Amino acid sequence: MNRFAMLAATSLVVAAPLAAAPTTKAPDFVKQAGSGDLYEKTSSQMVLKTAKDAKIRSFAQMMIDDHSKSTAQVAAAAKSDGVVAGPPKLLPPQAKMIADLKAAKGADMEKVYVKQQMMAHEQALALHTTYAQGGDKPALKQAATGIVPVVQHHLDELRGMQGATTTGR
Repeated sequence: MNRFAMLAATSLVVAAPLAAAPTTKAPDFVKQAGSGDLYEKTSSQMVLKTAKDAKIRSFAQMMIDDHSKSTAQVAAAAKSDGVVAGPPKLLPPQAKMIADLKAAKGADMEKVYVKQQMMAHEQALALHTTYAQGGDKPALKQAATGIVPVVQHHLDELRGMQGATTTGR
């Protein structure tokens, strides 16, 4: 069973994929990267309001900070490359995940958050890696290349937290 199947099978909330398949086309990349960042920031702001676990709180603040930076990097790169991008919007599956997170309470919310973050970051890593390797605009490729290690760091942090939230810390 692959990692996504295991996540779905063990998740309190089974969510559809957050985004379309990773792309090498600039407008699609900008849209997907923006929606991913918006989801990360929105869900993290929600969790910060109630989370008791210090690691979750620290991670959520890191998400707000780092994904605000990556949104700005992608927007600046898009402008440099002449790609017109509107403001980021949540995709329907992301909006459902936000609603599911809102419905969860206490420690369950923290568990749902970590599981959703794992899925979102796996997809973000695939998106940025794919674009960094084969994207069609140079400034956006450079931005994606710089974002990849940040997303990988987030995944590493999540893997460390995932065991803690499923075993009751």
